[in-house]
Amino acid sequence: MPSKILNSLYTQATDALPDKIVELTGSGSNRRYFRLEGSKGTYIGVIGESVEENKAFIKLANRFADRGLPVPRVVAVTDRRNAYLQEYLGDTLLFDAIASGRSSGVFSDEEKRLLTTTIRSLADIQYRGADGLDFNICYPLPEFCRRTVMWDLNYFKYNFLKLSGIQFNESLLEDDFERLADYLLAEKSSTFMYRDFQSRNVMIKDGHPWFIDFQGGRKGPAHYDVASFLWQAKANIPAGLRDELIDEYLDSASRYAEIDRDKFRERLQHVILFRLMQVLGAYGFRGLFEKKAHFMESIPPALTKVRELIAANGFECYPTLTDILCRLADRFISDAGTPDHLTVTVRSFSYKRGIPDDTSGNGGGYVFDCRGLHNPGRYDEYKKLTGMDTPVIDFLETRGEVQPFLEHCFALADSSAEVYLRRGFTSLTIDFGCTGGQHRSVYCAEKMAAHLSAKYGVDIKLQHREQRINKRFTTLGQQIVEEG
Repeated sequence: MPSKILNSLYTQATDALPDKIVELTGSGSNRRYFRLEGSKGTYIGVIGESVEENKAFIKLANRFADRGLPVPRVVAVTDRRNAYLQEYLGDTLLFDAIASGRSSGVFSDEEKRLLTTTIRSLADIQYRGADGLDFNICYPLPEFCRRTVMWDLNYFKYNFLKLSGIQFNESLLEDDFERLADYLLAEKSSTFMYRDFQSRNVMIKDGHPWFIDFQGGRKGPAHYDVASFLWQAKANIPAGLRDELIDEYLDSASRYAEIDRDKFRERLQHVILFRLMQVLGAYGFRGLFEKKAHFMESIPPALTKVRELIAANGFECYPTLTDILCRLADRFISDAGTPDHLTVTVRSFSYKRGIPDDTSGNGGGYVFDCRGLHNPGRYDEYKKLTGMDTPVIDFLETRGEVQPFLEHCFALADSSAEVYLRRGFTSLTIDFGCTGGQHRSVYCAEKMAAHLSAKYGVDIKLQHREQRINKRFTTLGQQIVEEG
């Protein structure tokens, strides 16, 4: 932990040292976030590898704050601009505040109020934030242009499409990319485009939304942020509520500019398509390539939205692109099962490297400690083997300790699986840890995955973290090794 830098920032802002520094769960970026607590207040420390990106956020944040917009003010910065301290906005993400609605598809009055207030405030960021803004402070480019459009389209092509294994005619796809870029750039805009405007980048403080992580913003179409927010894969906002929220946004934006509502909605459909392709690129890189479960789980709902969008609009102007997207939807949604199908993630790990982060977004599941079992890793003949190798399996099963241990684990897992299936829950996590994450935890994770797959027919994601091995047990009883 870079305590020296964070202590210095806190002292710079308050003339005191923090009492406590806690690293927060990371996002999809390489930025690291810390909560600094002390007698002089609580702040958020940020350490980022990209100095230029940091400079953009710092300038934008303080300018927006000066204009009365609900963003955190930056209160201290290192000389190198590689770290800074910003105001603390609490711990409640909008994503968490609407958890019940996201899960059920039925949003309460309070959840609707939060969504409405947020999207109405978006117009303030876009229009009031852009007024008099020197967009040259934005990073990496000051404006939404053909280069940035093609960056995102190729991000989708190389980080999702090509990793998927889908066959396609690249030349014809590039033709559709050019047509989509032409459409998106046909109208000039003077508004600030937040770019990653979604419920995980909105904090709720005293019942009101505050905005974070806009360092990638630039001049661009207002439609983009509306698409990002309302079509976020895991927000699960139903179509009727989305329409209401678009009207709320247009009412708010109309305070700043005259807007042709029909034309806005028409252009919005193409922007939604573009935005969903951009996030699929991110999900591909973080999920298909880096094997991060949270991003893998976002792929089916994102492609469900793509399929619905194409069905509603046709997009005959992009024939190759829409064909590819429909084939991707068929593959990934079929593989993942229906949205209400239970997926159990079973993982082995080493306590030396810490308990794995919960990536499901629900914070639920079990962690079982295997260190009380006799350790084959103490013996030379087993040191290069794992809990998937026959000699280690024989060692554990003949010692008489592992079976009663697993029976207790099975009983707890079974009880949760049955409740989750009955109530329509979609995600359960079960972790097994031992000293090295090589023998006992691997064996137990393998047995748990096979047990649940055979007994309940649920999809299983089996991950041996320290061995860098990922498997899937499908509802058809198939075991698929994805990486080893």
